[in-house]
Amino acid sequence: MKTISRRDALGVLAVGGATSVVAGSSRSSLAQGGTAPAAQAIPPAYAGKHEVVPLPFNSAKLKGISEKMIVSHHDNNYAGAVKNLVKVEEQLASVTKDTPVFVLNGLKERELTFTNSKVLHEHYFGNLGGDGTPSGGIVDEVKAVYGDWGRWEAEFRQTGAALGGGSGWVILDYNLHTGAIRTYWSGGHSQTAATGLPLLVMDMYEHAYQMDYGAAAAKYIDAFFTNVNWDEVNRRLAAARAAVAALRPVAGRKP
Repeated sequence: MKTISRRDALGVLAVGGATSVVAGSSRSSLAQGGTAPAAQAIPPAYAGKHEVVPLPFNSAKLKGISEKMIVSHHDNNYAGAVKNLVKVEEQLASVTKDTPVFVLNGLKERELTFTNSKVLHEHYFGNLGGDGTPSGGIVDEVKAVYGDWGRWEAEFRQTGAALGGGSGWVILDYNLHTGAIRTYWSGGHSQTAATGLPLLVMDMYEHAYQMDYGAAAAKYIDAFFTNVNWDEVNRRLAAARAAVAALRPVAGRKP
């Protein structure tokens, strides 16, 4: 049987006594009409308040993308990124000045990856569920920047095909820095345009199409365009234009 030293015994008694004093004080305070000490609030940056957004369309009614495929994509890949983002923020809450920099570096990289995965997936699902017929202001915007619709669409499709068999995203962004739209290539979740607001997002990770099309990425791209919700793209375009207007320097104001 292990014996306990006099020092250890005194230490245990001291901790126990201190706990009793604190508990007794709290009970006394409450008995006298006081309030219990408030729990320390978790700063928003570490609160992990991220929720999985439901699919905004009937998963059984996409054309060329099966319900099994889209539900698996949503419930596993996207939802997994959201849950991991919550866990990373919880880990960041415990970082101190003594945390090794390589640990913090890994956490910050994961924070960026899961944040962008969440954002891009939500835009991707959000711009599906339509009839695929281009209309509205986005048509005029594309023609003004790319010359004609066909030229832009061909570039967007070819960018997706270039990512086929690998991983990444094709994103039609409204660049807040330049005030113009551009189609950007992204080989991963941490390569998006710094000032880009996504208008149209196409997921080119294999998990987005392999179950339906195997390695035939081009067939998936065809199905994607068949299901684009251009009303949602136009809504994003209007919001992006409003953001640019709000950020525009005030006339006559010195830099």
